[in-house]
Amino acid sequence: MTEGGKLIIFSAPSGSGKTTIVKYLLDQPELNLAFSVSATSRPRRGKEKNGINYYFMSVSEFKRHIKNEDFLEWEEVYRDNFYGTLKSEVERLWAEGKNVIFDIDVVGGLRIKKKFPDKTLAVFVKPPSVDELKIRLKKRSTESEDKINMRVAKASVELATAPQFDTIIKNYELDVALKEAHKLVADYVGAKIPDSKED
Repeated sequence: MTEGGKLIIFSAPSGSGKTTIVKYLLDQPELNLAFSVSATSRPRRGKEKNGINYYFMSVSEFKRHIKNEDFLEWEEVYRDNFYGTLKSEVERLWAEGKNVIFDIDVVGGLRIKKKFPDKTLAVFVKPPSVDELKIRLKKRSTESEDKINMRVAKASVELATAPQFDTIIKNYELDVALKEAHKLVADYVGAKIPDSKED
């Protein structure tokens, strides 16, 4: 892979608010960020669009990409539910001169950090508690009780990996977490936050 800009990873258990933080950072022009769209073999939910939310693939297609070593990292999160980062996606964004931001699970995040240790900032977003996580997931009402329980069980394991990340942002109050994330990424990529944003 030809190397380009910086890589910024946001990982967290489902429902921690990492997606909200990543979306906010993408709206800050001085950071020069582009979002790395992950590939997945899971079915689309609601209004999700191919190439915007995910690159949706069949299980066999995903396995073919694994065999061809097309992924920077991949993982079978639940049975036949694969997620991964295509090398071509990161190279495409680097070619545009962008810093690449990821919203991926902890295993994938740590794998990318390991491959590019000198140009990756790995951030772990910590929810107030596992109970609060369960409340947030229920509020989404996109998944069954069983699925939510699976995610909550997985969250306990994921929380234990937090110390392996470069830094931890506690998302207890969203405004505070957004400011902290903004400053962190700006410092990392060498950008100046406009004065109006610092109040």
